[in-house]
Amino acid sequence: MKAAAVIFRILRQFRRDKRSLALMLFAPILVITLMWLVLDTEDYEPEIAVVEAPKEFLDELENKEASITSMDSREAIRALEAGETDGALGWENSQLSLVLEGSDSTANRAVIQLLQETLHEMNPIQEEASPEILYLHGSEDLNVFDNVGPVLVGFFVFFFVFLVGGISFLRERIQGTLERSLVSPLRRWEIIAGYLGGFGIFAVLQSIIIVSYSIYVLDMFMAGSFRHVLLITLLLALAALSLGTLLSTYAGNEFQMIQFIPLVIVPQVFFSGIFNLETMDPVLRAIGKIMPLTYGAEALRGVMIRGEGPADHWMQIAVLAGFSLLFITLNILALKKHRRL
Repeated sequence: MKAAAVIFRILRQFRRDKRSLALMLFAPILVITLMWLVLDTEDYEPEIAVVEAPKEFLDELENKEASITSMDSREAIRALEAGETDGALGWENSQLSLVLEGSDSTANRAVIQLLQETLHEMNPIQEEASPEILYLHGSEDLNVFDNVGPVLVGFFVFFFVFLVGGISFLRERIQGTLERSLVSPLRRWEIIAGYLGGFGIFAVLQSIIIVSYSIYVLDMFMAGSFRHVLLITLLLALAALSLGTLLSTYAGNEFQMIQFIPLVIVPQVFFSGIFNLETMDPVLRAIGKIMPLTYGAEALRGVMIRGEGPADHWMQIAVLAGFSLLFITLNILALKKHRRL
């Protein structure tokens, strides 16, 4: 009977906390659905620009599962630099050459495999085809970790700043510190700026440690500037910090704050670039456009793999700053519900 009383108390507790009950039941469904959308796709079909190839070779290549476009050399280079093609095939002095865009190891392998299969079918006697392969970005040593590394750097900065910032701000409210600040002469924006500044110092320290460790200890591929990587991670940290403090306003305790992770963090993992989304429906792929980590990951990959500078990813920087400004504004408005005097 005593056990039954405990069971009844637990059931009554969950009935009062409908948000926890809903998350326990539906959050796994959401995560599994996202995994299905991202992973249950067809094999990657590379996009290749072909420059003055023999007709026999071109006919054989077009029979493969790939997108083949004939271009002149100038158009092919422009398409490579814009990321519109995965590789450019050229044929000079009876020697086949391949220039890979190089920033995506999955696309690199798909293009090389397609080329080798085509050459082998055209000349089965030749045991191993050995075309000349050049890389516009990256190198043949670029592995999976180098490819997803920039995204992981952005993810870990975003995740831990979101979690620590959100829970810390929640404790300020639970312990009454925030309420005492609200009855003081301080304005709401000054309180938010103070909290973001205080937590932001640790976010800066965390970003420096993560980026330095990834590049100099783990030897992650790095073609751009360390300062630019740090700039992007700091913008990501500011977006995560302002989002975490905003959502903590709607959490009653630490457990409820953690419940936001499957709804806010997990979807960004799937749509930020860790997985190749090229084979996904464009409508579903657009989900990533409303997530800050997507823009941070794009900019980090541009700096670390393609060696780009801030001028090349100004749009991602502007969007991250816009997300932070939006979350900070909503934070200031949300404080109204806590100001009782």
